[in-house]
Amino acid sequence: MTKADLVEKVATQVNLTKKDTEVVIDTIFDSISQALALANDAKVELRGFGSFRVRRRRARQGRNPQTGKPVQVPAKRVPYFKPGKELKALVDS
Repeated sequence: MTKADLVEKVATQVNLTKKDTEVVIDTIFDSISQALALANDAKVELRGFGSFRVRRRRARQGRNPQTGKPVQVPAKRVPYFKPGKELKALVDS
């Protein structure tokens, strides 16, 4: 499902225009992104769906696939999604 598909589906269910629905969806996504980007230990939890959080990855030594030479990969923060029980059950069935 693409963002356009999501906008169309939500717009039909809540009787809003596609433009208004897109603004709402963009606001939700931006809010989640900003919460994760600004705080160190941020967690955004959507009950019944799942939670978004930031995980830290340590620095490590990688390998350049073209040359095979070792490369130092710096530490970084990456977004992580953990599905909720209801979502897991829905996908698993």
